[in-house]
Amino acid sequence: MTRLISPLIALWTIACLVSQGFGAEPLLETVKVFPAGMEGVTLYRIPGMVVTPNGTVLAYVEARRNTKADWGEIEIHLRRSVDGGRTWLPSQNIAHRGKRIEGNPRKASGGEREQTVNNPVMIVDRETGAVEMLYCINYARCFSMRSLDDGATWSEPVEITATFEPFRNSYPWTVIATGPGHGVQLSSGRLVVPIWLAYGKDGAHAPSAAATIYSDDHGKSWQAGNMVFPNQGAFGNPNETTIAVRHAGDCLLVNRNVSKPNRKLVSRSPDGASRWSTPRFQPELWEPICMASVATYMHKPGVILYSAPRTLARDASGEEIGAGRGKRERLTIQWSEDDGESWPHSKLLVAGPSAYSDLAVLADGTILCLYEGDGDVELKRLNWEWLMTER
Repeated sequence: MTRLISPLIALWTIACLVSQGFGAEPLLETVKVFPAGMEGVTLYRIPGMVVTPNGTVLAYVEARRNTKADWGEIEIHLRRSVDGGRTWLPSQNIAHRGKRIEGNPRKASGGEREQTVNNPVMIVDRETGAVEMLYCINYARCFSMRSLDDGATWSEPVEITATFEPFRNSYPWTVIATGPGHGVQLSSGRLVVPIWLAYGKDGAHAPSAAATIYSDDHGKSWQAGNMVFPNQGAFGNPNETTIAVRHAGDCLLVNRNVSKPNRKLVSRSPDGASRWSTPRFQPELWEPICMASVATYMHKPGVILYSAPRTLARDASGEEIGAGRGKRERLTIQWSEDDGESWPHSKLLVAGPSAYSDLAVLADGTILCLYEGDGDVELKRLNWEWLMTER
């Protein structure tokens, strides 16, 4: 009997690994999720993505209806996939369903007819099965909504702008924004969302600083965390921040900034709100001044994934230009095998135009990267075997 059990166990183990995407053939597929012009929208930008406990993939964007600008008539559109991102259900406008809040401080006239709904962030609550969504309006007010059916329907919005008031002790903000991208849930049940704020005039997005907000009651209320990335010293205008839960259980933040080292800022916290480590520039993570994404790859202990354009601003001699803006192209997947301490591995995902992105991982190990391509928001479906092919 012993001789029979061992081969059966081996076969069962192999079957499980194959079902989880390990030992499979390299996979790289492209799906257009939000093509420019769909439903009369000029441009889709600022992608975010989460996977529900049931395996439904939720992809959401800013639908910039009339112009490509950050300010204007902007809606939040969502598409759902029930087959791992291969196909997508029709797009739906999910926010803002409350009374219109019009106004654009950057326009001398006409702005009052616009409603800028911006910076959507979703967080999956794996204890309740709910999906929480935060978003802002006119970079001045913040709201929350909830879905109990994998994004098919949403609750009425609840304003949570007061959550940001404690940050005025550090910066008299005139602009607030969540994310963009996704939030996370810690093992304690706490929900954590990165935020940034700016304190210029007329809706300017700089000067800026970045922190987090959190909820300990499944999204019913939100609290301000401590300031993480101040606008001081070598840290120039920290803003859009992405988040992951390390295998060690603590939070990792990776921050966009405009600083002379041309590298992402990183910090860690055991609770996502306080005791943040002193921010430092991560040498392997280049900063072209563009949002990036991080996601924990739970199928391999210690592995964290990162996506961003891998470019830098350089002068005619090839030297880096401090605090310069790199081209938004060459979207690259990098990964750490030591829980985010170092990032020695990389593979080019998109050679051409590519900018903001967001990462998610399916239960079978498939990696999803939703990104801004050449006018469209597209999805790459890939697996670990593809990352391991010749680079």
